[in-house]
Amino acid sequence: MRFWIVAAVLFAASGAARAQSCNVQAFEPCKACHALTRDAGQKPGPQLVGVIGRPVAGDPAFDYSPALRAARDKGDIWTRERLDLFLGDTEAMYPGGWMGSPPIRDAKARADLLCVLGGP
Repeated sequence: MRFWIVAAVLFAASGAARAQSCNVQAFEPCKACHALTRDAGQKPGPQLVGVIGRPVAGDPAFDYSPALRAARDKGDIWTRERLDLFLGDTEAMYPGGWMGSPPIRDAKARADLLCVLGGP
C-alpha cells in the first residue's frame, strides 16, 4: 500500500514539473477564444482541455466548420504532429476552417504552445 502512495505522489509531482517547464505565456494569444479548464465556460472557440488524443472537432459544445466536421467523420485525431501542422498553416491543412488567428510560423512558438496543450 505504501508503495502505491509513494508512486502516486511521484507521478503527481512529475506532472506538476512538466506543467512548470512549459512556457504558459504561449497560450496568452489563444485565451480570447479558447480555454484550458472545463470550468472556464464556453468561449468563441472550442474547449482545449485534453485536445491531444481526442477527435478533431471533438468538443460537443462547439459548432465546427464543415471542414473540421468532415475530418472528424473521417476519423482524424489530434496528435502533437497534427496540431503542429494545423497551427503552422490551418487553412492548408483544413481548407475552409473557421479559426481566425494567423498561422504560427515560428516552430519554437508552436512547440511552446503544444507543451501547454499536452505536455512536451
